[in-house]
Amino acid sequence: MSSLFTKFLKSATRLAQRNLLSQNTATLQPTRAASPAARMPTGFGNWQSDAPVGHAEPANDPEVAAGFHAAAFVSQEGSRAYKLFVPRHDTASTPRPLVVMLHGCTQDPDDFAAGTRMNELAQERGFLVLYPQQSPRSNASKCWNWFRPGDQRRDAGEPALIAGMTRHVMRTHAVDPGRVYVAGLSAGGAMAAILGREYPDLFAAVGVHSGLPHGAAHDVPSAFSAMKNGPASARSAGSGSSAAPTIVFHGDSDNTVHPVNGQQVIDDLLSLATTAALPAPERTTQANASMYRGFTRTTYRDAKGRSQAELWEVHGAGHAWSGGSTAGSFTDTSGPDATREMLRFFDEHPRRLV
Repeated sequence: MSSLFTKFLKSATRLAQRNLLSQNTATLQPTRAASPAARMPTGFGNWQSDAPVGHAEPANDPEVAAGFHAAAFVSQEGSRAYKLFVPRHDTASTPRPLVVMLHGCTQDPDDFAAGTRMNELAQERGFLVLYPQQSPRSNASKCWNWFRPGDQRRDAGEPALIAGMTRHVMRTHAVDPGRVYVAGLSAGGAMAAILGREYPDLFAAVGVHSGLPHGAAHDVPSAFSAMKNGPASARSAGSGSSAAPTIVFHGDSDNTVHPVNGQQVIDDLLSLATTAALPAPERTTQANASMYRGFTRTTYRDAKGRSQAELWEVHGAGHAWSGGSTAGSFTDTSGPDATREMLRFFDEHPRRLV
């Protein structure tokens, strides 16, 4: 079983030891876009105004300066460090999308940014990326506590803390409130699924990579069981009657988090719809190529034909970010590009503002 979840769950039974694992502290620098001009986006792929690639916001204003900034957020639910990537553009006044990225166990923002290449895409397309950082004081292996009931509900625990941090960035930067998204890997993917159920009024869409559905566990033993066999048939329900559209990536050879959990994330979302009115899912399969893994992509639409969920089952892949970079941990360079596909899905799902 991969250490990404296992180290966390073992450490949960011996928190007093606090055996802090080594961190990847390398700084990921902003990358120039390949095109001769960077353009301010209305989404992740729609461009509207030209500006020189190297033109940055005023360096004397830390709230709008381009780069990868470290900061901290404090609320009644606790405090967490975070890093925020701000792309280089000609103005900080035009609202831009925001993607919240939740790392997996033993990871940190630098490692996760490097492995997913999300900052490179953010510079290329002009959106902000927020990386909350789990504290070893809250979890010895720096995992989000997706399995604890107190961290599975709206306005409580880690979901409230992450939502509050997200709103803080929205207040201090020009963020389009209809284009705020959350994605995560492993424990971070499980927490992203929770946020999609508990805060559909904040997050327009969700990306879950190698994660588990909301309420999959209620303590350490049930977490082991859900990881090995899938969640129990009786699970705690979310607090609301809706969930954000969700894209799921999961390797079908994942020995750390059973692949059935990916389907359960989708089923959790579909359970909130009138299933009798839903059209049949659309399934596309691509066989393995010489250098790349094959996959099966299943698209689920609502009664009006609008895409609500996608499940990408990556053939032969284990517990790793599909299409990621070897610069970060827990990545699989041979799979389809989960980062780009999540951004494509996010761009298709802006939240309708009332």
